[in-house]
Amino acid sequence: MSIARPFTEDLAHDPKRSKIECRLALCFSDEDKVGTLQPYDDALVVTLRIGGYDVKRVLVDQGNGTEIMYPNLYKGLKLRPEDLACYDSPLVGFDGKTVILKAQIRFPVQAGSEVVEVDFIVVDVYSPYTTIMARLWFHAMGIVSSTLYLKVKYPSRDQVKELIGSQSMARQCLVAAIRHQTGSESSTPTEESL
Repeated sequence: MSIARPFTEDLAHDPKRSKIECRLALCFSDEDKVGTLQPYDDALVVTLRIGGYDVKRVLVDQGNGTEIMYPNLYKGLKLRPEDLACYDSPLVGFDGKTVILKAQIRFPVQAGSEVVEVDFIVVDVYSPYTTIMARLWFHAMGIVSSTLYLKVKYPSRDQVKELIGSQSMARQCLVAAIRHQTGSESSTPTEESL
C-alpha cells in the first residue's frame, strides 16, 4: 500500500524555478511487520498526546466519521460541564443503539511534532478505549493507516513519521470489552490512561 503526498521546497539559488515538488511515499512493507506477533487480528490502538497528556488506548478507526471521547478520558482530563459545548445530533454506537451524548469539546491532538485541533463528541457509555480517532483527524494529518501492519504513517515536513500500534494494549481492550459484556470481573483495562 502506498500513497504519495506532495511537499514543496524553495530553491533560492535557481532563478528559473522558484519551487520544486517532491513526493513523499506513505507506504508499508514486510519490514513494518517486524516486532508484531503473527498471526493476529488486533485493532490499531496507539498512544497520542491529547490536551497536553499522553493518552493510551486510542483506537484508530478510519471507518468512523466522528472523533469520540469516553468517560475515562473525560474524567482523566478533569473536564467540567462548563468546558463543553452543546452537541445534539444523534449518534449510533457499534451495537446499533443510540448513544447518550454529553457534549462536544475541542482539544489539540499531537502526533510527533504535528498538532491538529480536533472536535471530540463526549459520550457517556462504556468503552475499553479512551477515545476513537476518525476520518476528520486522518484527513487533517494526511494519515494512512494499516491494521495489517499495525501502524499509522503521516507526512511531517519532508519526512514520513509513524505511530506504532500496541498489540498488548489492543488485546487488553478486547478482554475488557468481553468481560464488560458478560458482566464478569472488572471491565477496566489494566493499563490506565493518562
